Formats: sequence, structure tokens, C-alpha cells
Amino acid sequence: MTAFDTLSLRPEIQAALAQLGHHTATPIQARAIPHALAGRDILGIAQTGTGKTAAFTLPILQRLGAAPSALPLRMPRALILTPTRELAVQIGESITSYGTGLKIHHTVILGGVGQGSQVKALTNGVDIVVATPGRLLDLMTQGHVRLDKVEVLVLDEADRMLDMGFIHSLKKIMAKLPTNRQTLFFSATMPADVSELANKMLREPLRVEVTPVSTTAERIDQKVIFVPAAEKRHVLVDLIRRDTGMQRSIVFTRTKHGANRVSVQLEQAGIEAAAIHGNKSQNARQKALDGFRAGTVKVLVATDIAARGIDVDGVTHVVNFDLPNEPETYVHRIGRTARAGASGVAVSLCAEGEERGFLRDIEKLIRRTIPVGERPEGTPQAAAAPVSRPPLQARPARNGGGRSQPRAQGARSAEDRSEGRPQGQRPARADGARADGGRADGARSEGTRSEGGRPQGQARPQGQGRPQQQARPQGARPAQPQGQRPAQPGAARPAQNAARPTAPRPAAPRPAQDGRGTPFSSFVAALNANEDQQQPAREGRERPRRR
Repeated sequence: MTAFDTLSLRPEIQAALAQLGHHTATPIQARAIPHALAGRDILGIAQTGTGKTAAFTLPILQRLGAAPSALPLRMPRALILTPTRELAVQIGESITSYGTGLKIHHTVILGGVGQGSQVKALTNGVDIVVATPGRLLDLMTQGHVRLDKVEVLVLDEADRMLDMGFIHSLKKIMAKLPTNRQTLFFSATMPADVSELANKMLREPLRVEVTPVSTTAERIDQKVIFVPAAEKRHVLVDLIRRDTGMQRSIVFTRTKHGANRVSVQLEQAGIEAAAIHGNKSQNARQKALDGFRAGTVKVLVATDIAARGIDVDGVTHVVNFDLPNEPETYVHRIGRTARAGASGVAVSLCAEGEERGFLRDIEKLIRRTIPVGERPEGTPQAAAAPVSRPPLQARPARNGGGRSQPRAQGARSAEDRSEGRPQGQRPARADGARADGGRADGARSEGTRSEGGRPQGQARPQGQGRPQQQARPQGARPAQPQGQRPAQPGAARPAQNAARPTAPRPAAPRPAQDGRGTPFSSFVAALNANEDQQQPAREGRERPRRR
């Protein structure tokens, strides 16, 4: 255990820490602060809730407080970049708390609100800027802020920043920074792209890793409940109602609309809830977060983007309403609980299908099997709920063009049939045969289909798409009986680009239009007889090319 008074911090900072009740440094603080005070670059790997905010804010306050200078307009001395607005606000509050007694000015630059107050603060001069990349770039483009005098750069939650697509913004910002600077780089995980970014930004950094990469806090009681997707909301409501220990809970959903739906249902069930996500205005997000801190909101329903800025003590439970498709996100989510030495509970609601695969990836990343929990009594099918892990089904093969749920053989509905098409076998052709290339007797080509595609019995030949309808032989289809005129004696109308046979076409009886006169079957028989007479003349004759 390392006391703050042994870290050579300024008296003003030590007094502020004591006033806040902070006397002992966390492992990340004890290892990073001395080297950061010495001016070294830091590569810190630590989960949320380990105290890393103080690990970089205290050295910055120490450095700027020891060498105060006139505030140059629009040119800060320290820049702290964060992925979310909530996290930027939290860091700004920490600077205010730790910097009491120091004449150090800072401002928070973020989107979702007007930029007037931010521009005014930059114009008056600030020492520290805490910013999200998007709004910072906007103000840089407008000429309201310059980064020429930045002495210390902090990149917090670097892995999440790359996940949110800020890599191009980061490159533009880095291009405006002086090369002779100190860089403090913090991330909860260290995938390949984050490691590559760290190598570009840092110079001979000290690697500070207080927990193994991608592991979860030991004080978090994790469990998974297998439940159909349609019953998740009922299970969530009963969990909150029956567990008296769920005093302050965060529920994570994968989408913004999902967060709204869950929040509304909880409120309809009489549970104080509020949603926070990217579509909410900054004022609405801050109002929900303030209510959650004050205790007027019992459940905060959030998406992953908003999760990084939720730094609230006393979060008892984290519920994964939707399992994340990225296993690293699971680590960040459940890190909202068990903060500052407390314990917490993380419950994941897992449905069949793709979420079983997500669960498998999560367990592979954290190197442990999450225990199976029981459904609350009184929820639908609680008695039949599995108390052990159900078998994991193999992922279906992805077959291009195949249906996700193939239709059973012969199960075509009446709506699928063409209007007016008879249900039954097609009447036999006059010539009794199909053109070359078709299938005989209605049989399909033999072959097998890979697992996950169309059921056997309707398989197509391998490598072929949907077979096109075979073209009919030239002249094999009789002309439509649309008020056919009687043939002119002695001559027949020549077809386009082809000579007609010299034999005149015998006059065919005109079909009856209203049920009177010659029967339609006699008309068809006459046409078939005429076709048989002309067939020998057509055989062997090539169709002349169109000029």
C-alpha cells in the first residue's frame, strides 16, 4: 500500500486528496505517478474503476502548478482526449476536485451542446483542455484552438476510441501536436490496432499493467441466465423486483432503440429508469446521469458508447440485456461495478442463436466459464429453465443466397402460386417432350447441399445458381388465339427475317368468344395438326442472322 504523501505531490494536491478521503494510492496510481512526474511516457493497461483518472490528472496538475505561465490565448499546455462526452465531463470534475488551491484553468470541449461557452473559455486562456475528438477538430478548423504549446498529451480509453472510429481524427490531431511532448496512453485492453497506435505515439514508454489484459475484476460475481429473447424483458423486471440488493443497476443493450424500449417497459412496471445513448441530447444524457447518481433513477439503461463515461460509485449490478458481439466490450461493461474496492454482480441474459457464440467468445477472452444462474421464481417457464449450460449448437454454414429458414418440400402456400396457375401437373405437350436441357418427368438433378442450406430433395447442382427456364423451340408454341383472322387464300404472311413455308396455312376455326360456336378444344387440335405439317420444313433450317 502506497500513501499519497509519499509520492512527492504538492501540498495543495495532498490537501485536496485528504479532503476527498483519498489517502492510499491504487496500484495503477502508485506505479504510474512517480514515472509520470519524472516526464516519462506511460503505457497504462488498466480496467475502469482502478483509479487511472487520478494516475494522469495528478501528474499534470503537479507539472503545471510547479511552473505556472501566462495563459496564451487558445493554446493549452495539456490536452486530454476521451471517446465519450460523459467521460470528458467526469475528468473535468476530477481536475476541479484535485486542483483546488491551484491557479490552473481548464475547460471541457464536447459535442451535443453549443460551442459558445467553449470558445469563450479558450479565448480567455486555459491550461488544460479535456475534449472529444470531433468537437476539438471543429474548433481547430475554425481557428479557436491551437496545439502548438501542448506539453502533455493524454489518450484515455484508447481501445474504445478506435472502436468508435476516431482513428482518422486522432491522426489529424496528432499532426498538429509538437513532437517534444510527454504522452500518457491508457487502455483497458491491448488488441493489435491499439498496440500499433501506441507504438506511433509513445517514445520508450514505461509499461504499467496492474491487471492481466482482458481479465475481469475478481470482486465481480458473474453469472449467465439462458432465456428466450422474447422473455428477456419479463425476466429483467422480475430480477429487479425480487433482488432487494439491486439498489443501483446499469442495464446494457446493443442498440439505441433497444435501450428506449427497455427503459419504457421498466417505467411501466413501476421501476425508476432512464435511457442514455448517442441519440439523446447532451442535456438529456447529463440529466439521466445526475438522477442516477442522486438515486432518483434506480436503473440506467445504456448503450456501449455511453458506458465509458459512467463513473458512479455504488453500482451494485450490471445486467447485459444483450450480449455484446465484441468480447472486449463485456470487460468494459461489467467494469462499471465493483469499483474502488467494492464488490458487484454481473448478470448476462443469453438467448439462443448468435448470442451463444458471443458467450463462447467472451469466455475464451476472460479465460473462465461463467456460472449459470437460475431464473427468478414466477417468470415464464422458470420451472423449466435450465440450471446447467445447454449444449452449444454448431454455427450454421453461411451459404450465399440460401434461405435462413428453408421451406419444407412441397410446402408452397396458395399465396405463393401465380394467379390463375392450376395446382397440379402441367398438361402434356403436343410433341410429348421437353426441349433439350430441361429435366424429364419433373426430376431434379442429383447432388448434395452443404449443411445450413436448402433441405435435401430440393438441392441444385453444385456451382449452379437458380436454373433458368429453358427456352422453347422456335415456333413450338402456338400463336395466341386473339381474334385470329381467316387465312388469305393463296398466300401467307411471312415471318420477320425468315421465309415461311410455301404451303399455305389452312384456315383454323375461330374459337368461340362467348361459349358459342366451335369448341376451344377443336381449335387447339387444328393448330397442333398444322404444327405437325410444318415441323419437317423447320428442321435443319438455320435462322438467318439479323442485319
